[in-house]
Amino acid sequence: MTLIKSEDFISSVADSLQFISYYHPVDFVEAMHQAYLKEENKAAKDAIGQILINSRMCAVGKRPICQDTGIITAFVKVGMECQFDSDKTIQEMVDEGVIRAYSNAENPLRKSIVAPPAHGRVNTKTNAPAIVHMELVKGNKIDIHIAAKGGGSENKSKMAMLTPADSIVEWLEKTVPLMGAGWCPPGILGIGIGGTIDKAMCLAKESLMDPIDIHTIIERGPENKIEELRLEIYQAVNALGIGAQGLGGLTTVLDVKIKEFPTHAASLPVAVIPNCAAARHLHFSLDGTGPALLTPPDISNWPEITLEAGESIKKVNLDGITPAEVASWKAGDTLLLNGKILTGRDAAHKRIQELVESGQPLPDGVDFNGRFIYYVGPVDPVGDEVVGPAGPTTSTRMDKYTELMLGKTGLIGMIGKAERGDATIELIKHHKAVYLMAVGGAAYLVSKAIKASRTVAFADLGMEAIYEFEVEDMPVTVAVDSRGEAVHKTGPTFWQKEIAKLS
Repeated sequence: MTLIKSEDFISSVADSLQFISYYHPVDFVEAMHQAYLKEENKAAKDAIGQILINSRMCAVGKRPICQDTGIITAFVKVGMECQFDSDKTIQEMVDEGVIRAYSNAENPLRKSIVAPPAHGRVNTKTNAPAIVHMELVKGNKIDIHIAAKGGGSENKSKMAMLTPADSIVEWLEKTVPLMGAGWCPPGILGIGIGGTIDKAMCLAKESLMDPIDIHTIIERGPENKIEELRLEIYQAVNALGIGAQGLGGLTTVLDVKIKEFPTHAASLPVAVIPNCAAARHLHFSLDGTGPALLTPPDISNWPEITLEAGESIKKVNLDGITPAEVASWKAGDTLLLNGKILTGRDAAHKRIQELVESGQPLPDGVDFNGRFIYYVGPVDPVGDEVVGPAGPTTSTRMDKYTELMLGKTGLIGMIGKAERGDATIELIKHHKAVYLMAVGGAAYLVSKAIKASRTVAFADLGMEAIYEFEVEDMPVTVAVDSRGEAVHKTGPTFWQKEIAKLS
């Protein structure tokens, strides 16, 4: 019988969560670099370049890859010949590890978990509880696969009860475009097939823990039906031309993972869960000899990339920006933002709406007239940092507030990630405003452009408070211009046709 010390379990969970907050898996870095080398769309190539630069910076600086440091999922397989020195449950031990990791003073991680989920939604302030899947297996050790999953990619999960005659590939060809770009491609698709629909979702999530190996299958050829299906899906999804950050391009997925389970003769449950550019996961084992030993990857595994500056890049001073200058920008332009911007996410927008609808003034210092808002919830700073990692959140969640912000507050520009809905694009066009896209998955890199930060309003909301940032050369792409042209529509359409020519 193997005796596992609860402290070894808890400290291993805590250490692993710190580890994956700043170290990408090396296989992911290598796959992303290959996508960077072959990408032909400059906007998509620049986005992948920013993700790789950010990844290297985080590995060196030991700071979070993304400001959304995730909800924790742990797959814990306990050998039947193991016992613990404590009466704590697996859930309690995982949660204790989460609490330790997320309150680490040297690298505090953003706490994003709220409870209860339907009413109130108050931050637990610990990032616990985690999602724990526990299984008893043969053997005398404990295997743990742990992941920190960002909300932007988790929100794009899809499931379907297909019939046995339906094509899984055809379903995915229709479904992946519906995910939009909020999951920060290029990334990995985890697919679960079979069982019941709840089992399919667990299979899809667990498949994301597997190493990237699609290029091995391409080189040697598929050896079984599942590998054939993985390759077919990989090729079909990349042929959609969605590309990095939804800008259009050659690579939308780096790999496709599949796990399956027997199912009812009348059923074909299928689930797909995308993993974003912050692919945070790790496997370790405990055998009673102490906590897990986590070996840092060699920094030489990261490519050294320098983004090219070109004549097409425009420096912009947001302080005193005029409608005429905003109108001169075209979809696809690259801008370097300078000056002051306000921030705000879901909770802040809801409070603004309540104030406006009740006829109350906005808090002192909250004046959006002629200004830009950045959809962000940053990580707390450490040391001499002005702000912690501060990448964009998914903009579509703010679509329902767009008329309020553009029509009632005088806002002229928004900054976030991914596409906007058709109705929002029309509102941007109507108000002659603009929507700018920052790269999701480059949070630490973006934070270095923030030279000053102060809390302006709603401090009780924590990371969802309204801040004022002073930025210097913050890189963004014009995603929707004042004429209503949207790169998330034109880019994939163009590159889907280009890819078709190559096949």
